[in-house]
Amino acid sequence: MDVYLGKSVCVLQSDSSSANEFKSSGSANTETSKVAGTLETKYKWAEHGLTFSEKWNTDNTLGTEITLEDQLAKGLKLTFDSSFSPNTGKKSGKIKSGYQREHINLGCDVDYDINGTAVHGAMVVGFEGWLAGYQMTFEAGRNRVTQSNFAVGYKTDEFQLHTNVNDGTEFGGSIYQKVNDNLETAVNLAWTAGNSNTRFGIAAKYQIDADASFSAKVNNSSLVGLGYTQTLKPGIKLTISALLDGKNVNAGGHKLGLGLEFEA
Repeated sequence: MDVYLGKSVCVLQSDSSSANEFKSSGSANTETSKVAGTLETKYKWAEHGLTFSEKWNTDNTLGTEITLEDQLAKGLKLTFDSSFSPNTGKKSGKIKSGYQREHINLGCDVDYDINGTAVHGAMVVGFEGWLAGYQMTFEAGRNRVTQSNFAVGYKTDEFQLHTNVNDGTEFGGSIYQKVNDNLETAVNLAWTAGNSNTRFGIAAKYQIDADASFSAKVNNSSLVGLGYTQTLKPGIKLTISALLDGKNVNAGGHKLGLGLEFEA
């Protein structure tokens, strides 16, 4: 479910199965009244494994992305991503690579911007439902590893278990259970070494019928999230969401969101 807390959002996009894709979105922040919009076009040259994308937003940032997939080797995906802001002159570029086979997924990204060069690497291996992954970031300007994360998980069609350790100080775990065809539940737990503040949350999603679903979540900070999604007709989806502060029910500060998506 898409959540649009504190915003009114309208999304218009074309059918993703076509060679030419178009997506436009606009949002209005209900607290600041700031209006923002994005425009994205995508062209797929399937016989050569190429995808060209161009993006623009109301901050006047221009983005271009070129992707080559399954051409140099089966399972290999290469992407060049760049952005430019004419107002500030800020430029950035990213070279992304990924290799995926039946039991392994490798990734390596290189970021170039005014802050320096950063290399992101990731690896996930899987076998008979078990998954293990490692992700790291190396910043060339500081000549050291700035992120080092490890995760282990187990997955079946109706059950998922996930645990992770970030930089040796942040620990987390989550359990997902598909109770039946209509009901899904999840629990997550996280804590930081040297800090007694444990973060805990539970969530559930109920599929009312083929066109409507209701979601709810609550955490140990007494924040309650609610969401309702309704397919009005094929290609038109309405989402209503809310975030309520259970500790200050009468004090205000709650957030509401509204989203409307069109696909043709």
